[in-house]
Amino acid sequence: MAAEALIPTTPEEAAGLFGDGGDVVVFGGGTILLPEIAAGRFRPERTLLLHRSGLDTLDASGDVVRIGAMTTIAALVEGTDDLLTRFAEHVGDGEVRRTATLGGNLCASPGIGAQRGDLGAPLIALGARVRSAGKGGERTEPVEDFLAGDRRARLVLEIEYDRPAGKYGFELMRRRHAHSFAVANVAAAEANGELRIGISGVGRFAVRARSVEQSRNADDVLKDVEPVSDALASAEYRSKMLPVLVRRALDQLESA
Repeated sequence: MAAEALIPTTPEEAAGLFGDGGDVVVFGGGTILLPEIAAGRFRPERTLLLHRSGLDTLDASGDVVRIGAMTTIAALVEGTDDLLTRFAEHVGDGEVRRTATLGGNLCASPGIGAQRGDLGAPLIALGARVRSAGKGGERTEPVEDFLAGDRRARLVLEIEYDRPAGKYGFELMRRRHAHSFAVANVAAAEANGELRIGISGVGRFAVRARSVEQSRNADDVLKDVEPVSDALASAEYRSKMLPVLVRRALDQLESA
């Protein structure tokens, strides 16, 4: 059977072609899929190519920042100036950032040698919401709920968050090689008396550290996330370092 390429030209067409996501592979920037396809390890039969879908929009001019799923990481660095920017500028390297997309970063499957989805942490801290399509139609939900669900069954259309009006702190522990890989990421933001903390690079997907938000005790972060082992760091090492990073991020908030 010959492979089929689907090339939508509008967000609505992309959502329609995606359907319930059961028999289609979504191709965004290609930084994860292309190496697998080139090596012959993966041969998709139906591929949804989003490069002409009109999902590469970025509007940071109003009270709500809206970012299309196909917006590249490099465009985030250039087009925003907040907590998300601080993380985006450290993803991969220049080549990866010019190709990889926000939607692809959110939906990336867990890596074998390193964890993915760095941007989940700042988006959680910012209170971001994900608009997606799939079975049952479109819906908008908090990013932490989207990440905890079946991301393969949803097509990300847009991410939005209220323009930051408070203060933030962050800590990134990374291993430098040809690219920049996360060992652990912590993002904390406080606005109108509400504290939000996002953790990424530690487990299979980014999570919200609700226990720390309630207690402001950095050691409680291990109640919210279960560190994993990979080629970069062991679960034991992550378990020891993560509370340290959380404490540093909280200290930044106190001193801001």
